[in-house]
Amino acid sequence: MSGTSTYVPKSALGRWLEARLPILGLMHSSFVAFPVPRNLNYLWTFGAILSFMLIAQIVTGIVLAMHYVPSAAMAFASVEHIMRDVNYGWLIRYLHTNGASMFFLAAYIHMFRGIYYGSYKAPREVLWILGVILYLLMMATAFLGYVLPWGSMSFAGATVITSLFTAIPLVGGGIAHWLWGGYAVGDPTLNRFYSLHYLLPFMIAGVVGLHVWAVHVTGQNNPDGVEVENVERDTMAFTPYATIKDVFALSLFLILYAWFVFYIPNYLLDADNSVVANPLSTPAHIVPEWYLLPFYAILRAIPSKLIGVLAPFAAIVLLALLPWLDTSPVKSAKYRPLFRFFFWVFVACCVGLGYLGSQEVSDATTLASRILTFGYFAFLVVVLPLLGLIEKTRPMPASIADAVLAKKGEASAPSVSS
Repeated sequence: MSGTSTYVPKSALGRWLEARLPILGLMHSSFVAFPVPRNLNYLWTFGAILSFMLIAQIVTGIVLAMHYVPSAAMAFASVEHIMRDVNYGWLIRYLHTNGASMFFLAAYIHMFRGIYYGSYKAPREVLWILGVILYLLMMATAFLGYVLPWGSMSFAGATVITSLFTAIPLVGGGIAHWLWGGYAVGDPTLNRFYSLHYLLPFMIAGVVGLHVWAVHVTGQNNPDGVEVENVERDTMAFTPYATIKDVFALSLFLILYAWFVFYIPNYLLDADNSVVANPLSTPAHIVPEWYLLPFYAILRAIPSKLIGVLAPFAAIVLLALLPWLDTSPVKSAKYRPLFRFFFWVFVACCVGLGYLGSQEVSDATTLASRILTFGYFAFLVVVLPLLGLIEKTRPMPASIADAVLAKKGEASAPSVSS
């Protein structure tokens, strides 16, 4: 699906390089001439936003790593040193901490868009699975990074989450001891987490490369879920049409990002983490960052420790299996009225679990968490397979061009007044 490159170097040096390493021609065919469906909306701009946020996180993370000390005795003080003594250290740290939240916000919108429009269906199964792998890597990287400031919540969160591995029969204890570097969370744990937190973003960048490659092999999905039949009628060049849309959406997203960084930089941070870690003092209410709260709610909703540990992983594995769980041949929710209803119920379950994960444990919150956990899994393993058998879908357009022309016809049709 990559566009045919028309790139011709103007200089002799450019022609010499292109004949030996055609990297500029590859970039031209992938990001200039690449054909994209004519009917893409602004929900398709979050791929570009995520790419920008990944680069921003890597760059700010490298700068922070120059001043951070991965030692239980010095980690908290080194973060304070960055904030107070390093030139613009406060800005780099706030860009990094709030950037993680912006990264996940864009990722969640990107994922829900993919589910709504059926972007996981053939021929894009591998593309979707790579996206789920990226999500897992993001979660791991975020958790490891949350521990590094070595504040009170960092230490408590590391202790709680790593201790969960001990519930796994036979190998759980060994995994926990390897993560700890001993028999409890301490200095070796921090060193391990720092190394992994530095490594994983580059692994994410590698998988992103595979993800983009998969997009260029299968082509992008679109709001109508209709495959490209005629390249001339159904598509347009990525640049300038999609590029301008991506730049505009990214500009709006950066305004939100800047608002958090410059006006409410600590809004998404836990106050308990501004106190140095103390093994003898545990925060009254231990919670992870907001983007991990739904899975924390699932974990707390299940009384069995082993099943409680496995359930959040199962919740993500089932997302990877969506191409086979959804049995309907129709991709887009625009033509699936029943699916559209249950999709928004599913979104409500995810948001509700996120809220409940932030609340203190009580009989009411535990009951609500169990109901929403049931709703989450029921959507994936019961509703989706059944909808493919019983749902009556709306008629679909014959092509992307027909869908675009029909939409323009509706927009330009004169209104009839009574």
